[in-house]
Amino acid sequence: MATARSAAAAAEKRRVILDAAVRVFARQGFHTCRVSDIADEAGVAYGLVYHYFRSKDEVLDTLFLERWNVMLDAIRETDAQPIPAREKLHAIASFIVESYRHDPELMKVIIVEVTRAANSFGQTHLAKIREAYELIAEIVRKAQQAGEFRPDVTPDFAAMAFYGAIEQVLTGWIFDVLPGGEEDLEQAKRFVVETICGGLDQ
Repeated sequence: MATARSAAAAAEKRRVILDAAVRVFARQGFHTCRVSDIADEAGVAYGLVYHYFRSKDEVLDTLFLERWNVMLDAIRETDAQPIPAREKLHAIASFIVESYRHDPELMKVIIVEVTRAANSFGQTHLAKIREAYELIAEIVRKAQQAGEFRPDVTPDFAAMAFYGAIEQVLTGWIFDVLPGGEEDLEQAKRFVVETICGGLDQ
């Protein structure tokens, strides 16, 4: 029983550090902050961060992989549903937009510090990032084979355009260059799908 309590306490402390890191990375930027900034934000001793993570790089890796794997699972679950491809793509767009609505700071960190960081974390996690494109491309490919989408746009290009459009909208919200009210978030889900699927429809 004591061991279970100890494990739960350790998991909770690790979560506190990760949540603090999100706030620090979003506020200061990954490259300009220090591990001591994360410790201060979490209200823990400096050495405790190193007890759970070897470096701030590992903290960022953990944050990205946790969230990205949740998204990959959501895409797989959506693709398994017996619904038209357009509805699948709307569900995926909705999931990503809702992720931003739920935790904008984490989404900012993932986009700014990982998926758009072409020379550092983006390269490290390129295979993982491509996995999302491949899953979306498979949805398009199957829709083309079923006659739902026109066949002259490659699935890989369609997937890149679809995810790229969503990421660009999120970037607009992150940097306050697009209105990000509740209606805007709902509208974005529809607009992204209509824009991409409009070019894919038969």
